[in-house]
Amino acid sequence: MAEENPDLTPITVITGFLGAGKTTLVNYILKEQNEWKICVLENEFGEVAIDDGLVAESMDAPEDLITMDNGCVCCSVRGDLVRTLGQLASRRKDFDAVLLETTGLADPAPIVYTIQTNPKMSDNYRIDSIICLADCKHLGAHLDEVKPDGSVNEALHQVAFADKILLNKVDLVSAEEKKQLEKRLRTINKSATVIETEKSRAPLEKILGLNSFNMESILSYDPGFFDEEQEKKIHNLELVQSVGIKFEGSLHAQYFNMFMMDLLRERAADLYRTKGLLSFHGQGDTKFVFQGVHEQINFGPAQKPWKEGETRENKFVFIGKNLDRQELTKSLMECLHKEDDKKA
Repeated sequence: MAEENPDLTPITVITGFLGAGKTTLVNYILKEQNEWKICVLENEFGEVAIDDGLVAESMDAPEDLITMDNGCVCCSVRGDLVRTLGQLASRRKDFDAVLLETTGLADPAPIVYTIQTNPKMSDNYRIDSIICLADCKHLGAHLDEVKPDGSVNEALHQVAFADKILLNKVDLVSAEEKKQLEKRLRTINKSATVIETEKSRAPLEKILGLNSFNMESILSYDPGFFDEEQEKKIHNLELVQSVGIKFEGSLHAQYFNMFMMDLLRERAADLYRTKGLLSFHGQGDTKFVFQGVHEQINFGPAQKPWKEGETRENKFVFIGKNLDRQELTKSLMECLHKEDDKKA
């Protein structure tokens, strides 16, 4: 599972609030750019139709499919994503990528789970990345929204799940406002790449076909990502936050499995994204990686082993609600193999 099949068609899942610029982005992809051939899947429970004219045409088109002048395709999903993707499978190689618009759905976990576990889907497609399209002018207010029951609001959900955040309408705020917003986004989701755009004209090469939703993505993180001292300087009042942990040594496989089982059983709903790079005692030079969405975890050997002389440093990323760094660090370090451990 660690190696990604290059033959699979990449699916980019895009979330975003009403007014964030999603419709403009999709229309830009469908009508203006000519470098990429993209199949845009628009769900019917989202905010608005991509384009009134397009949707009117689609009512009579076979499978609600419309082919654009630039080779892109627009398709409406009415309830059954698996059926729609199944119908597209035979011609999926006509496209560079599939863009799945899920506005109105704060938690993309069901879509990720379906594509990874349904054989019809996993034989043809893979999740490439999860993108949050954010309105620079209004995102702060959305993040501040307080739910009556104290639960996490949709904006926090969307930022927490994202691999990339498209910060749109940056021309409508001051440099200081933008700086403060980016600082806040880093607190919530330190691992997401923030890309600035105006009028939703996103550089597609920075958001499509990059395989940022793979188990190996943690390997490319900046070393400073795990700098605890830097995190301590930020007084974090966010309900959702990201925690990076690292320490040297090799883990005891049984202890680590028990820790993860307990954590996911008790906290799966609060854990939006998890990633890890691991060294296990008794596994030679094999480097292991994992990544998960809620309780769905993909785990396996990394493509490259530990190098001779390389420090065996375990790295973990947790993005979620009410995370306790000290508790997580203590529990993980208790999973380290000690010489007096009986062999499992």
